Amino acid sequence: MKVLIIGLGSIAQKHIASILKLVPDTLFYALRSNINSTNKGNIENIYDIKDAPKDIDYIIISNPTSLHASTLNKIIYLNKPIFIEKPIFDKIEENVDLVSLIQKNNIKTYIACNLRFHPSIKFLKNFIEKTSKKINEVNVYCGSYLPSWRSGTNYTESYSAKKNMGGGVHLDLIHELDYVIWLFGLPMNYSSKKRKVSQLQIDSYDYCTYNLEYNLFDVSIILNYYRIEPKREIEIIFDDNIYTCDLLSSKITNSKNELIFIDKDFHINDTYLNQADYFIKNINTIHPYMNNTEESFNILKIALYE
Repeated sequence: MKVLIIGLGSIAQKHIASILKLVPDTLFYALRSNINSTNKGNIENIYDIKDAPKDIDYIIISNPTSLHASTLNKIIYLNKPIFIEKPIFDKIEENVDLVSLIQKNNIKTYIACNLRFHPSIKFLKNFIEKTSKKINEVNVYCGSYLPSWRSGTNYTESYSAKKNMGGGVHLDLIHELDYVIWLFGLPMNYSSKKRKVSQLQIDSYDYCTYNLEYNLFDVSIILNYYRIEPKREIEIIFDDNIYTCDLLSSKITNSKNELIFIDKDFHINDTYLNQADYFIKNINTIHPYMNNTEESFNILKIALYE
């Protein structure tokens, strides 16, 4: 299997590691901008898209979000399945035509939101689809500390810290918005607030809230970059019970502290592995990927709503 990859940062390394576990003889061709870049392992550097092998199987886009649109415009003519690191874009109006072009050319796309493969979220999706319990309220919280995200790097130099590169907690942590909409569908109405409130040395948003209105309940989402002790939870309030899902430990308990679900072997890297497996297995099927360009673009409209 041959893969063209554009962007070789930390998230790209996770995708590469997952793919190699599934298909060990995969050959990667990395499009590089620096002529002095060194080859890494079985990754061959190329410096012009025209040098990519004609028989590549798919393309991974994992460069900064602000470059996704220009990258897609450069590779769309290859007519290959595309795996795009989330979020798909950092702007809406400028990319409407590009989304239409991808659809018109029937290019298979998947925007990487690995928490759709989280065992607790998969459990909740199955439970919500089957339960007759009335949901009254859903609260989602994700707080973590940006300087701790990427070991050995200066967080102030990361794309997350820079608004003009597509950084900001609302885009970095679009996972929460994505899985909420995967669980409950698109909301009838929504609102959001985004601010820079902490002393982190960044110019991107470090705090964001969403309120999503559904027919019978609302969902509130709180995201931040500045929480020293990480917390990632989903709380679903029913008439007669409360389910609390701790995504860090993959455990769900109820209001009596009874265990509803747990994956004792959970490791976040498994979500990347299962995501890669899903993408590879569906490259040649006639079915579109979930979270394809159109679906992801609709979620992005909510993420960027001011």
